[in-house]
Amino acid sequence: MNYQQQAIAGMNPVELIVALYDGMVRFLHLAIGAIEGRNTRERRIAVSRVLDILMHLQSRLRMDVGGNSARALSEFYASIFALCLEGSRLESAERLKEAIGCICDVREAWKVAAHDPEVLELLSSERAPAPVLIAAAAHAGGAEAAASNWTA
Repeated sequence: MNYQQQAIAGMNPVELIVALYDGMVRFLHLAIGAIEGRNTRERRIAVSRVLDILMHLQSRLRMDVGGNSARALSEFYASIFALCLEGSRLESAERLKEAIGCICDVREAWKVAAHDPEVLELLSSERAPAPVLIAAAAHAGGAEAAASNWTA
């Protein structure tokens, strides 16, 4: 097991979500660099990885139990997805930078939730339902309110 695998193995579920957000930001920076370097192939690869992460996050939402928080995150992911597609299609570093800003805002809510004692207590229980994680992130940083402001 390499260092990166060990680090991931020691993370709680919310920290894993933060890591996925960090990955999106990293790949978007690569896409911006590819746009500036006029490297279409690298831009497409980097944006594709962001879209893969967004689809993974979206597929893990439980609308049946997540309520408004799950819907807000779903809308957020859909907006970021559209923003990334548009940024890639137009080769617009500005649109991708806008996506980075949006992702970083919501990432901060997840980061706060990852260190919230109440969330950590719930995670240590036998079952930590997804809606608890979503609600904790929304409560910690206003992700629900922030997600309602995103448009692509």
